[in-house]
Amino acid sequence: MKQPTLQLRDLRKNFGATEIIRGIDLDVHAGERVAIIGPNGAGKSTLFNLISGRFVPSSGDILLHGQSIVGLRPFEINRLGLSRSFQITNIFPKLSVFENLRCSVLWSLGYRYNFWRALSGLGDANHKTDELLSMLGLQSRRDVLAMNLTYAEQRSLEVGITIGGGADVILLDEPTAGMSHEETSHFIRMIRSVTEGKTLLTVEHDMGVVFELADRIAVVVYGEVIAFDTPNNVKNNPRVQEAYLGAVLEVQDDA
Repeated sequence: MKQPTLQLRDLRKNFGATEIIRGIDLDVHAGERVAIIGPNGAGKSTLFNLISGRFVPSSGDILLHGQSIVGLRPFEINRLGLSRSFQITNIFPKLSVFENLRCSVLWSLGYRYNFWRALSGLGDANHKTDELLSMLGLQSRRDVLAMNLTYAEQRSLEVGITIGGGADVILLDEPTAGMSHEETSHFIRMIRSVTEGKTLLTVEHDMGVVFELADRIAVVVYGEVIAFDTPNNVKNNPRVQEAYLGAVLEVQDDA
C-alpha cells in the first residue's frame, strides 16, 4: 500500500494547562475526501490550524507526502502542496474574479515576482485561469469585482483560489456555512468537480453535506478521534451517536 498523503502521529496541542488536541492519529490517502466533524469546542479548527502551520503542535508529528511539516510556516507548507480556505471568506475584493484566480495560478506555473512582465501576455496563465473559471461556474462573472459577488459566489471563488496554486491536498473550513439549500447542492457538485483527483479534508457542520461528499468521516470529540470510517459505519456507530450524531440524525429522520 502506498504511503498516506497526510499523516498525523500522536498529535497534541496545549494552550497553557488546557489540552485541546489529545493524541490524534490519522492517515489520509491520495484522492480521498475526508470530513472532520464534532461538537462545538471539539478541536476541529485547532486541528486545521495545526495541519496548515498556523499553530505549532505541543508534541507529535504531521507528515505531508512523508515529510514532516511541523515548524514550517504556512506559505512553506503551501509550497509543498497543501492549501486551505477559511471560515471567513478571504479574497481580494477590489480585483475581478479573473484577477483573483490568476493570482493563485501564477505561482503554480512557475512565475515569481517580476514587475516588468505584463500579465496580459502570459498565455498559459490566462488559459489556465479561464479553465478554472469554467470549473467553478463563474464564467459570466469573469470581470466582476469580487466584492460584488453574492456570498455563495465569493465562497466558490475562494475555493478556486485555494486550488489554483496547484496544491494536491485541500483543506476547506466550513465551506457551505451560510448557504441556502439550493446553493449548498450546487456547491457540493462544484467541490466534487474541482477537487477530482486531489486529497480533500473539510470541516463541516451540515450533516447532509458530510454524508454526500465524504469517503470517510473523522469524528473528533474533546480533542480525540473517536471514529474514522465510512459515512454509513459512522452513522451507525453507537459511540458516535451517543457523543454527537444522535440528535442530529433523529431530526433528519423526522424531516
